[in-house]
Amino acid sequence: MTNTAVGPGRAAPGQDAPASVAAVVGLLVLFELTSGFLQTGVMPLLPELGEYHGVSDSALNWVVSVQLLSGAVLVPVFGSLGDLHGHRRMLRIALAAVAVGTLLVALAPGYPALLVGRVLQGALVALLPLEIALVRDRLPVDRARSAIARLVGALTLGSLLGAVVMGALARAVGDIRLALLVPAALAALCVPVSFLFIPESVPKSAGRLDWSGAVLLGLTLVCLLVGVSRMEEDGGLSAGVLVPVAVALVAGAVWARHELRSDDPLVDLRAMRGRQVAPFYLTSFLFGVMYFGSQAPNSTFLAADPDTDGYGFALPALSIALVSLPATLAAMITSSATAVIARRLGYRRALMAAFALMTAGFAALACFHGAVWQVVVALLVSGTGIGAALGAMPTVIVEATDPARTGVASALYNNVKTVGGAVTGGVVAALLSEFTTGPSASPDENGYVVVWALCALAGVAAVATVGIARRTEND
Repeated sequence: MTNTAVGPGRAAPGQDAPASVAAVVGLLVLFELTSGFLQTGVMPLLPELGEYHGVSDSALNWVVSVQLLSGAVLVPVFGSLGDLHGHRRMLRIALAAVAVGTLLVALAPGYPALLVGRVLQGALVALLPLEIALVRDRLPVDRARSAIARLVGALTLGSLLGAVVMGALARAVGDIRLALLVPAALAALCVPVSFLFIPESVPKSAGRLDWSGAVLLGLTLVCLLVGVSRMEEDGGLSAGVLVPVAVALVAGAVWARHELRSDDPLVDLRAMRGRQVAPFYLTSFLFGVMYFGSQAPNSTFLAADPDTDGYGFALPALSIALVSLPATLAAMITSSATAVIARRLGYRRALMAAFALMTAGFAALACFHGAVWQVVVALLVSGTGIGAALGAMPTVIVEATDPARTGVASALYNNVKTVGGAVTGGVVAALLSEFTTGPSASPDENGYVVVWALCALAGVAAVATVGIARRTEND
């Protein structure tokens, strides 16, 4: 939907934006570079983090999952507050939370403190929705699309730099805590920078934050993940699994009813209805399954010692990052070129092609992972699709939304995606714990095959879901 309202400092459609807009977008690009750096910088270090804190490979999935769980709650909260009180203000608060969390991750005395730091880092996923809302508030539609593509490209570039730089740094300094202080310093730097130049958006919503909805959503997700995590310890459908899952279902039903009846819902579930937009939210969930669910397993598989575990390549952090480098480069290119690709294919075909590539990559990884080059090729194929999906999904959803709910819409996309990743992280931990081998009870190779096959099936479902979405003028 085109927003033709012109607020203070905004360029009217068809006119050049004020000179300050270029500086604003540049600063937002800086924040996304940092966000990508922080999100992937920890991935090649996961095996060393597990060794440092004395936790198993399956438990390391929770280092990823707790951040996603936090983000699933924080994203709609920050989005709603941004629509009510200004997106710049909430962007600053989110950056401050990320800075504190990143410092705690670096200095954590134990595994519980590490998880607390990751919870604070959950605010990372709120940055892009807030930035998208700021961009759409300041620019006409065509330039906003290009700016969003640049932000996503910056996020992908930061992801590339984070994995490689942190892997090299960990190897150079030989101390994982010292290495983790580097992203802590970058996150801290972003806080004062956010007070430069960036104008506040024009609030378009009236009302108040739905705190009851936030609490119910948090309760639902926590109970769901507790139930999934108990599968790792209890196995099967035990009471420890069924009871929290049942509570999650009840809490989720109460939350949905509350949101539908609320005048100011945290998550506007009514906006998710209809074939024009609903399939894309379901696709966002499936995207989260593939995008986040595979990150920790890929790292631990590459780090596994073939002499003791029977699989893997015993790669250190830097080598793990280098194996992922071609895929990240491909994702950066395709995410930055999303607008060009979509002009040729339309957003529907571009998304279907993206998910088809991800499906092919994960299927190849499940079948062929006995040599490093096979893993590199499979990740390259899936990474190409991931980049295109990252660039196209937020544009498709935001343009189908009322401008007054832009922050919530982009937040909801990220929310659904992170929920998919958080739930999948718990399922992956349970799956890997079910397939164990050797005296150390490390995951069996078949556990990783099942995880990659699950991601491939999610890709097939995503292609089909995009296919049934109602066509729009952008298709």
